[in-house]
Amino acid sequence: MRIQVVTFRTFLLVASAVAGLGACGSNRNAPPPKVPVSVARVERRAVPYELAATGTVEAIRAVDVTPQVNGTILRVNFREGDEVAAGQVLFEIDPRPYRAALQQSEAALLRDLTQAQSAAREAARYRDLATTNTVTQEDYEQKQSSADAAVATVRSDSAAASIARLNLEYATVRAPIGGRTGRLLLHEGNVVRAGSDPLVSIVQTHPILVRFPVPATNLPELRKRAGEELVVIAMPSRDSASAVRGVLSFVDNQVDTTTGSVLLKARFPNKDKGLWPGEFVGVTLVLGMQLDAVVVPSAAVMQGQQGTYVFVVNDDGTATTQPVTVERTLDSLTVLAGVPAGALVVTDGQLRLTPNAKVDIRSAPTTESQGVR
Repeated sequence: MRIQVVTFRTFLLVASAVAGLGACGSNRNAPPPKVPVSVARVERRAVPYELAATGTVEAIRAVDVTPQVNGTILRVNFREGDEVAAGQVLFEIDPRPYRAALQQSEAALLRDLTQAQSAAREAARYRDLATTNTVTQEDYEQKQSSADAAVATVRSDSAAASIARLNLEYATVRAPIGGRTGRLLLHEGNVVRAGSDPLVSIVQTHPILVRFPVPATNLPELRKRAGEELVVIAMPSRDSASAVRGVLSFVDNQVDTTTGSVLLKARFPNKDKGLWPGEFVGVTLVLGMQLDAVVVPSAAVMQGQQGTYVFVVNDDGTATTQPVTVERTLDSLTVLAGVPAGALVVTDGQLRLTPNAKVDIRSAPTTESQGVR
């Protein structure tokens, strides 16, 4: 009797195991569940053709004011940070040594000029006497040589007087350009040396330049618009700052091989001093309107080991990868090539997708084009 009970229990265990194996086999044959995704439709539409970059503000002109003569600073005629005009007196260096040198050189010039005039008259008299053989030709030539030497001495004295006059002028240091002064490096009472001690820097703040790089792939579009006045908008990073409008003024003649970009510069009036030399600004170069751009929401574009791609939803409900080439981004949209207008692309849920996976579209196709300006 005990043997029968054991056999019956064994039968039940075997039957349960067989049933479990059958259930596992049926689950393996079941199709994988659909992946829930959100989609958007690829559009062909007119969008602004703009290039975004980060730029650096730079002055059109900036100089370090250095003295041209040695001496003691007697007076500083401005305050740090002042706006100065070209030619404005900034520093006065002790002029007395240079005024005395000028007077000395002018006196020497006058003396030698008088001697040169006397020697010229003497040479002319000997020339007349030589024609009547009253004096020899050799005597006349000596007098003429003395007159020529006196003329050379006058020219040397004149040059020395010019240098002395210039040094006296250099004792008054003037602004070479108009602009904003920086930190005062030397003060009244300091002894300066010619050409070696910067006194102050001056930076021209208006107009002003912003330099920024753009990918070299945009060069064809830039060349198409050569000669046009292209608008550039700069946005400083300061919270209270507002956008500033300028024009493109320079395109570099070569591509930077390390970055694959080309340097551009824009010119801004900057009358309100909204741009400051050395600061970073956001830059938008407006090239116009692109009438037939193919756009998708930027969320649809993925980056993989093989490059940039999107998931395209096919008619049979599967999603396959499609390589694309990104041309540029515009707000929440990406302008690209490689996928036709009208196709459905996945904008959310790509991380759970595998090629040819079935998808479950959670909402109707949308186009996130409201962000286009």
